Amino acid sequence: MAFQPLTYKLRAWLPLLPLLALLAGSYWLSIQVQPLPEVDRTARHEVDFTVDQLSSTVLDAQGMPRYVLSAQKLWHFPDDDTTHLQLPQFTQFSDSAPPLYVSSKTGELTHKGEQVRLIDEVRLLREGNTTLKAIRLETDLLHIVPARDWIDTPSAITFYNGKDVVTAVGMELDNRARTLSLLSNIKATHDPIQ
Repeated sequence: MAFQPLTYKLRAWLPLLPLLALLAGSYWLSIQVQPLPEVDRTARHEVDFTVDQLSSTVLDAQGMPRYVLSAQKLWHFPDDDTTHLQLPQFTQFSDSAPPLYVSSKTGELTHKGEQVRLIDEVRLLREGNTTLKAIRLETDLLHIVPARDWIDTPSAITFYNGKDVVTAVGMELDNRARTLSLLSNIKATHDPIQ
């Protein structure tokens, strides 16, 4: 008879057991469907593709090469849509002048390749012909806009034109108009023809 009050108590709680199981299941389900912690969606500066031994030629309306951009290696970063180049070489062709050759250690392209920045040990060379002297230019940064036949730099340059040597800070070269503007601190050395 001592067990009778305990069995009565258990019988009183027995209808609550399914309700407690339902409550525990609901709690467990609530924990499972909680939203995941917020993921940092900011883009990281990581390479999404690379290209080795790149060579790209852009043609004019007549199907003739207008310019060629080549590089030993190319890396693209999707977060800022920039393209980095290793040992780039840029060649620009013209009907009225010899080709213009530009090379450097590194470079960058804007998101659609509309502009090229050549960086570190930049060398520009245009061979001479019967009407134009050969030119050579050295600097550490060169900005090229191929569609406009435009080249500029805010950096110090050394410009060789035949035996003449000119140093300056800043330059603008309009290949269409065939003009070269030196912007500041211009110094020239002229070696007269003997």
